[in-house]
Amino acid sequence: MSVEANMRAIEKSIVTDFSKRMSYGSYLDLDTLLSAQNPVSTPEHHDELLFIIQHQTTELWLKLVLHETLAARAAFDADDIGAALKCVARVKHIQKTLTEQWSVLATLTPTEYSQFREFLGNSSGFQSYQYRAVEFALGNKNAGMLTVFESDPTAHELLSGLLREPSLYDAFWRCLARRGFDVPESALERNVGEAYTFNADLMPLVKFVYENNTEHWSVYEAFEEFVDLEENFQLWRFRHMRTVLRTIGMKSGTGGSSGVGFLQKALELSFFPELLAVRTEIGR
Repeated sequence: MSVEANMRAIEKSIVTDFSKRMSYGSYLDLDTLLSAQNPVSTPEHHDELLFIIQHQTTELWLKLVLHETLAARAAFDADDIGAALKCVARVKHIQKTLTEQWSVLATLTPTEYSQFREFLGNSSGFQSYQYRAVEFALGNKNAGMLTVFESDPTAHELLSGLLREPSLYDAFWRCLARRGFDVPESALERNVGEAYTFNADLMPLVKFVYENNTEHWSVYEAFEEFVDLEENFQLWRFRHMRTVLRTIGMKSGTGGSSGVGFLQKALELSFFPELLAVRTEIGR
């Protein structure tokens, strides 16, 4: 079929009558999705739509990150390392998209943002329950964060559940123990309701796997996938902090945090500390 007058002819087989068929728009519920952008500035500021879409798309991606992370945890619970790593691989690609998104928001200049920032009240990304859910699922738990969500029963219930449940990393170590690896009791019996912290008892096992990777390739691969996951998360945190610095400088956040100072502290958090610490030990 040739192109004439710079137009493609509509092929006869293409469906055009959706009076009784499901369409693209109805499948995706686009009427709902595209009507969910409601600027609050008065008069409405041109750049507020960018700000809203940036955060809404981030929440959609976080929904998928949480979905895949919990699926990976379930796969470890079922002793299926391959399926778990497939989920982790998808999360890594999503993380790259999330990190690149900051470049779009960075086009918002301080002058532009200041013209509608006051209309945001105390709303802040700090209140993203999905972001906290991902942190909890990966092991960065903080029971104190639950107070922020007491007025949102759904969010509070989700986070309370994740606080009590093993993290992805906890599930991984339990999977290795069932496979016969010498996982210390301190890793298997830890209080999963607390933030994961470095466990020196795990270092001999971690070092053993790295030094004998050909014999334990699936575990070695899992270690490296986790390191990628953490590095991507830290890159996202860094780009977040730098975008905030670029846009509002050292002002306090709308949600009451210190802003850039608070975000900088997140760069000191770690999901898989032993996998980073072993780098110092390898080759000694």
